[in-house]
Amino acid sequence: MVQDNLGHANFVVTQNWFGVRSNNHAQEQAFTMTSNTAQCSGILGPKSGFAAEKKYGPRVWKPVAVFVMAACVAIYGRSSPWQMADPEVESLGGGFVSDTAQVNGTTLHCVRGGVGPAVILLHGFPEDWYEYHRIMPQLAKQFTVVAVDLRGIGGSAATAGGYDAANMAQDVHQLAEHLHLERVYVVGHDIGGMVAYAFSRRCPKMSRGVMMLDAPLPGLGPWDAVKANPITWHIRFQQTPGLPEQLLAGREAIYLRHFLDSDTFGDADVARYARAYAAPDHLRAALEIYRAFPANEKFNAAQKSAISVPFVLAPRKNSPFEELMPSFADALRAHGCANVEIEVIENSVHFVADEQPDAVVQLIERHASL
Repeated sequence: MVQDNLGHANFVVTQNWFGVRSNNHAQEQAFTMTSNTAQCSGILGPKSGFAAEKKYGPRVWKPVAVFVMAACVAIYGRSSPWQMADPEVESLGGGFVSDTAQVNGTTLHCVRGGVGPAVILLHGFPEDWYEYHRIMPQLAKQFTVVAVDLRGIGGSAATAGGYDAANMAQDVHQLAEHLHLERVYVVGHDIGGMVAYAFSRRCPKMSRGVMMLDAPLPGLGPWDAVKANPITWHIRFQQTPGLPEQLLAGREAIYLRHFLDSDTFGDADVARYARAYAAPDHLRAALEIYRAFPANEKFNAAQKSAISVPFVLAPRKNSPFEELMPSFADALRAHGCANVEIEVIENSVHFVADEQPDAVVQLIERHASL
């Protein structure tokens, strides 16, 4: 046990690239410069399905491609990602540390800092804790900020199962208890929003409030309309047994670039997120999260007890989810949630914390402050 900068008796920290080793060290060493350089040849792909395509002229394309190839070699050309301290944590400024904890049958990684009421940040697909790096320093001025890698993603260990939102909410609950956090405010984007809602249901007395950033809820209201929208084609693809693992192995950066808008995410961003998903057990974990959606549907549909936890549904303006949010809000109220409101985030695509960090900070400050 050690004393942390927040004054808590705490666990021994591991300050390395993602904070925790894979369960299979041989798999870590398998990611060689050759395989990942081949992957990087496709990293300069089209923009996200959430935005319009942007084309580059040949005078720009060639030097950019050369630069990206060199950057990818530098990023991927290490036998193991845990051989050095994480510069991204250091870039957040003083007071932030990379921690790991044994919780709920797995090892969970988080980055934490700041002082004040606790705010837990849960990422979506295809990101990890770093999704919130633009807002963490500002939030840390008045909150204890904990950005978590969900089970099996980034620095958190992959397991054979347990990827349904209710179980991952238990991961977060045990982490909060381990950090001696009380009455936490949970912010979740995309998949993280589903876990945040499950957290409020499993731990209503510990929840100060929940904010879901551009996130639908399986099994409630217009969920079938979400699944039927062509923009969510990847849900069915990633739920397919066995096939995505074979198609995506070694091509993670190409696949992730499809979702990550090139106006917001540089090639270095895509490369680091690809690294967070690249180990075979981590890629499988990301897919298992989607395969657990039917379990999430059943869990959410069954929750009908009255709770007073404040909920904020925060879609981006003109999102495919925005027009459905009033129906999701009505469904939550019908399932016992007495305090639900909608806040629309302007000038964003889907990754609101990356695209409109100031707006997201202001939103969290307004709702998470005591």
